[in-house]
Parts: sequence; structure tokens; C-alpha cells
Amino acid sequence: MDVKAMSEKNREGKRTARERMLAQREADEAASRRRKKLIVGGSVLAVIAAAVATGVVVQNERSKPETPAAAPAGTVGDKNLVIPAGAANSPAVLTVYEDPRCPACGLFEREFSPTVDQLEDAGKIFTNYHIVSFIDRAVPGKGSKTGANALACAQDAGHFRDFHDVLYRNQPDETSDAFGNKAVLINLAKQVNGLDMPTFESCVNDNKYGGWVSSVQQDFDKSSYKSTPTVLLNGQPIYPKNGTEEITPANLVKWVDAANQGKQLGTPGSNGQTPAPTSTASETNNPSPNAG
Repeated sequence: MDVKAMSEKNREGKRTARERMLAQREADEAASRRRKKLIVGGSVLAVIAAAVATGVVVQNERSKPETPAAAPAGTVGDKNLVIPAGAANSPAVLTVYEDPRCPACGLFEREFSPTVDQLEDAGKIFTNYHIVSFIDRAVPGKGSKTGANALACAQDAGHFRDFHDVLYRNQPDETSDAFGNKAVLINLAKQVNGLDMPTFESCVNDNKYGGWVSSVQQDFDKSSYKSTPTVLLNGQPIYPKNGTEEITPANLVKWVDAANQGKQLGTPGSNGQTPAPTSTASETNNPSPNAG
């Protein structure tokens, strides 16, 4: 064999070895990709299994019968599960579903509570607050339930609105369970004139309205509303949008004024008729697009 032929044969051998090496590398990479898919697939199945298990637990929780519970003074609705604010004979009803630990609820309140308070004081709206407490299920802690009980205690003492505003202005991060510490809630009450008193403190420490808090959450579980905040004006969702319009403080005033056109405004401090319906189960259920 001449030199040229031997050189050609060597090049062919090197080329064949290189091709075998590339083929093996591709096979190894393909195998690696399959392993990753199996790992991810297994993780997904684990997540699904956990979700199913959680769903069973939540469903069991929802299926428990409601226990009659003492309600704070002045609550309304057919089961006294709603905390009212504003003149009861106002022509428009604003319905708000909130969880004390819900960060989106905190954002809503910090932006809109001054406007809502002004509309209530003008006799334009009567607000129904549903204080729910489901975030404790997803983010371990007691802040939702303990915070809800404190709000019920403030309602019982006649200072719900002021304490409600203070609570959301001082809301901790969702992952923090600061509201699970009753001393924190009692300390915040010092910012409300007339609420820093032994009866409120004992109400919070004794979890006086814990049963009522559970009943409110059970009522929420039965509804088609699954997130907070859910905000309705005369039964129609307006947060984050009313139709195609984004909610803003100015738009909220505009929408309320349009709803009240030609109607007599309420009288703050009056004992007018409570607008009905007010309980979750009896309201028109329009699923809210909001996440909480």
C-alpha cells in the first residue's frame, strides 16, 4: 500500500472514531434529558398528589356543619355574619370580602379606604364586610383567624371601621404571622380612641368570637367567591375592573354616584333598613377574577 493510500485510510479511521464519539455523546445527552423528564414528571405527580390530599382536607373542612356562634353586636345578614359600616339606609351597597393576612386586601385598603370612608360618611354607600380567614390554611399561622377575631371585638366595642383601617395600614408581610400574636393586635388598638380598654383586650386574648370567625369562613367556602379582595357594588364585581374600566378612587366615586342617581342618600347614624341580601349564600354569586 502506498503512502497516499495509508494516509487516506488513517483519515477515514479518525473520521469514523469521531463520528462514533459524537453519536455516543448525543445518546448520553438524550438519556440525560429523559432522566430529567422523569425527575420533573415525578415531582409534578408529587405536587398533584399533595394538591389532591389538600383538596380532600379542605373539602372535609367545608363539609363540617356550622356551629351556632355568638356574633358581635351590630352584625347583619340572615346569620349575623356580616359587619356593616355606614348609614344603613344608604342607596348603594358595597360588599367587601377580605382576609386580614391577604396582601392584595392590604393594597386595596391602603388605596381605597379613605374614599370608602368618605362615601359612607356622605350616606352614599352602606358597606358589608365579610371577614374571612382562609390564608392560615396555605401559609401556616393564626393571623387570619386571630386578626378576624380582633376585628369582631372592635365591632363589638363600636370601633370597627377605625380599627379596620389601622389594621390594614399596619399589615405585615403575608409570610409573617405577626397578627397571630394577640399582643400586636392589642397594641394596634391603642391607635383607636376608645378601643384601648380591658374589654377589648380580654375579647382578643380569649378569642371570644373564634366560633363566629369559623362560621364566616364556612359561609365563604359555600360561595363561588374564591379569592380576596372581592369587591361588589350592588352585587356586581368592580375590582380590579368594572366592565372594561379599571377601578380607581375617582372611578369608584363615579360608579357610586351613577348608581345613586335620583335616589335619596342615607343618613349617617340612622337606624334605617339594612339593605338585603347581605350574607354570602344569598347574594348573587359572580366569581371574582382577583387573586388573594
